[in-house]
Amino acid sequence: MRVYKRSTTYPDLMKTILLVDDKVQLLTLLKQFLKTRYEVVLKYNGLEAIEWIQQGNIPDLILTDIQMPKMDGLKFLQIIKGSGIFSEIPVIILSSRESSQDRIECLKQGASDYISKPFNPEELLVRIERWMERS
Repeated sequence: MRVYKRSTTYPDLMKTILLVDDKVQLLTLLKQFLKTRYEVVLKYNGLEAIEWIQQGNIPDLILTDIQMPKMDGLKFLQIIKGSGIFSEIPVIILSSRESSQDRIECLKQGASDYISKPFNPEELLVRIERWMERS
């Protein structure tokens, strides 16, 4: 039986956010913005993120795009929310898809929140903090 652990270098100080997106510049920007408050782990598609989690790492929150190669964000979300072990991890979708239908589909699949790109960094931080208080 695999033992799952919180992935944090600073267990008493920082919670972990898993960022999943194929846009390197966006991941770099988000990491710079969030790293003073959280430990930030970067993955470039849903498949890499699933593999990292299955190695025993459990983030406190996941921030993911929908459109990515290898495994898109919707499939990633379905796997996370379909797992008894990982289903309680809050997942915020950060996507350039702005349609109401996309938002509804993600929320039905278990997304905790949905933010459209381009986004206001301050709004993103407030939403992250709100979900971190719950976890």
